[in-house]
Amino acid sequence: MARQKDVFYFDGFRRSADYACQAAKLLSEVMHDFNPDQLRERMDSMHAIEKSADEVRHDMMDELVTAFITPFDREDIDELGHVLDDVTDSIEGVLNRMYYDNVTDMRDDAVQMSDMVVRATESICELVNELPRFRHSKTLRELVFAINTIETEADHLFIESMRTLHNTCTDPLQVFAWHDVYRHLEQCSDDCERVANTIDSIVMKNS
Repeated sequence: MARQKDVFYFDGFRRSADYACQAAKLLSEVMHDFNPDQLRERMDSMHAIEKSADEVRHDMMDELVTAFITPFDREDIDELGHVLDDVTDSIEGVLNRMYYDNVTDMRDDAVQMSDMVVRATESICELVNELPRFRHSKTLRELVFAINTIETEADHLFIESMRTLHNTCTDPLQVFAWHDVYRHLEQCSDDCERVANTIDSIVMKNS
């Protein structure tokens, strides 16, 4: 029975990671083929992904309330579910801000940042897949390091993108809009790193 319950949690983590990856790929598609007239429609698609991710988290929390045996500490299960859900929420937040800040043209460095988020979420999917066998995994630590590296690269790109924005953009409304979008793109990478660090902490506590 305990093993079946373990599968439930690990499957929930996988599904949460997959929804984060779906959201990241949708955001990247929007930015690569940017059309401001389609933003409202793409927001609806993104919200459907975010809603599905929320349902996974709610199901896991409902189970956690009554569970007698869990694969690791309840607090760690709750935290990992929370930070995985945060990734999808943050990605949706980028698209929402592009819409209500009225972004009209795409910037190349923003496209690069969105691609970094895709890479990070793909690594999260791999990382979560390794979690059930963390005591014997040969790649888990490498995946944590890879996500940390992407976050560092995203930080550097964020700084340079903000400098370029303020040096080249003459429309104050677009400066404000892109300041908001860049900040939330950078938050997506930060949230991906939080997932990696949370899993790293869980592994250390249970090894």
